[in-house]
Amino acid sequence: MNLNADFTKRVVVHAATLEWKPSPMPGVERRMLDRIGDEIARATSIVRYAPGSQFSPHVHAGGEEFLVLEGVFQDEHGDFPAATYVRNPPQSHHTPGSKPGCTMFVKLWQFDLADRKHVRLDTGKMALVHVRERAGVSQMLLFKDAREEVRLEQWAPGAAIALNPDGGLEVLVLEGGFSEGGETFAPQSWLRLPMGMHLRAQAAVDGCRAWIKEGHLRHIQPVQPEPATVG
Repeated sequence: MNLNADFTKRVVVHAATLEWKPSPMPGVERRMLDRIGDEIARATSIVRYAPGSQFSPHVHAGGEEFLVLEGVFQDEHGDFPAATYVRNPPQSHHTPGSKPGCTMFVKLWQFDLADRKHVRLDTGKMALVHVRERAGVSQMLLFKDAREEVRLEQWAPGAAIALNPDGGLEVLVLEGGFSEGGETFAPQSWLRLPMGMHLRAQAAVDGCRAWIKEGHLRHIQPVQPEPATVG
């Protein structure tokens, strides 16, 4: 499957309007945002675990990055409530599930294959920091290396937002919303801008909280075989 696989184009998906599609594991469904491959895929998705559902043990040969949006995600490493950000690097393994149920934003096969750094952050216990050079913007750095930067941003009501990324940009709305390119973005709306394109947006009247990744589209790599995973 190739879905939004042309990384030279602007892509918008208002995921909250999509139907949930079943995964190979009963009780686990997804809304696909981009994808190259079938069950073994470079993928960006919204994934929902029904209460009591669990996926089989597996190794993430290409790495897994996720943000818990609702509920509590669980594996043998612990319980991860809403607002938890996790990076499971290539060759990491776990048995994911959720007794109470959860919804997550998940990215698979998008790591440097030599990366071995685990990241587990409860952002609900972390503070946003005001960005002096950007009026109405506060942010929380989640991860940064030579390939990419990942952060949360809070935009004040009506704030004018300008971003000039070097290497592409992704934005997922978590709360509130914004307008850009003549479109209105709400929770679970996802925007991907290619290299060379800038973001010019305006936060909604109730502001916006967004997950942002930039720089990573310089590093698109082919997917290698691994056990089927959910994403």
